Amino acid sequence: MTSTHSSIISASRSEFIQIRGLQYHVRHWGEPDAPVIFMLHGWMDVSASFQFMVDHFTQDWHVIAPDLRGFGLTDAPGTDAYWFPDYLGDLDALLDHYVPDGAVNLLGHSMGANVVGLYAGTRPERVRKLVNLEGFGMPTTHPKQAPGRYRKWLDELRQQPELRTYASQSDVAARLQKTNPRLTNERAAFLSEFWSRENAEGRWEILGDPAHKQTSPLLFRVEEVMACWEQITAPVLWMQADDTNVWHWMGPKEEGQKEIDRRLAHIPDLQKEMIMDAGHMLHHDQPALLAQLIEAFLLK
Repeated sequence: MTSTHSSIISASRSEFIQIRGLQYHVRHWGEPDAPVIFMLHGWMDVSASFQFMVDHFTQDWHVIAPDLRGFGLTDAPGTDAYWFPDYLGDLDALLDHYVPDGAVNLLGHSMGANVVGLYAGTRPERVRKLVNLEGFGMPTTHPKQAPGRYRKWLDELRQQPELRTYASQSDVAARLQKTNPRLTNERAAFLSEFWSRENAEGRWEILGDPAHKQTSPLLFRVEEVMACWEQITAPVLWMQADDTNVWHWMGPKEEGQKEIDRRLAHIPDLQKEMIMDAGHMLHHDQPALLAQLIEAFLLK
C-alpha cells in the first residue's frame, strides 16, 4: 500500500508474514541492504504513523515497522484480552525473521516504546541502540488494587466492546485533529487512509480491535520494568514532548515528572531530549527535528 499524497517523499511497501500464528502486516521504507531501524507504533495507532519522520531522514535506512497484533492490517488474535508479553514475543519473532543475527536499532512510540524498552533489557545483546518516544510506562499500582481490577475486567467481559464508526474518511481525519490540534489537514488526511477503512455499511471503522479498550486485569508493576531497564546495555535516546498529555493519568505535572525521572534513572546510558512545540504524537508534530536527532544518535 502506498499513498499519493503530494508531500510524501518516501513511499512505503507492504509485506504480510506469519508470526506466532498471526498474519502480520509489516511496512518497509528504504532499500533492503541499508542499515535497519525497527519501529513500533503506539496504542490505537499503525505503522504508517512514522511516515512524516521517515520523510525527513537524510541517510539511507531500511525502516521496518509492523502493525502490532490487533492494529492496522495485522490479524487480531480473536481473544477478549491482550497480554503485554505477547508484544515482546512478536518483536522477538520479527527480529528473528528479518535480522536473525546481531544487534539492531530499535525505536518505539508510547506503547511501542514500552515494548522496546522491556525487550532491550530482556535481550540486551539484540539491541544496538534504542530510541524511546514517550514510553513512560503506566501509573504505579499497589497490590491492594488487584481485587477491584479483576472485578472491573470481569464486568467488562459481559459486554462486547465497540469502537465508534464515522460517516466518511474526512470525519476520521477530523477526529485525528481533535485529538491532536497540531496535525495539519494534509497529515490528518494521509493518516486517515491507514487508520481506517470503509465497512459493508458504508461507515468508516478504525483499524483496531475493540478488545484493546478492555481494562487489563494485570497491574502494572513498575519495579519489574525498572529491573529490565537496568539491564539495557545499548545507548538510549529518550524524547519527551513539552506539551505531552500524560499528566492526566500520571498525576499532576510536577509529581508525574519526578516519577518519570525516577524511572529513567535506571537506564545506564541515557540521552534526554525535550521536544518543544509538540504533544504526545511528537513524531507528527516535529518530524524533522526527531529525524535529525535520531540520525545523529544512531550514527555517532
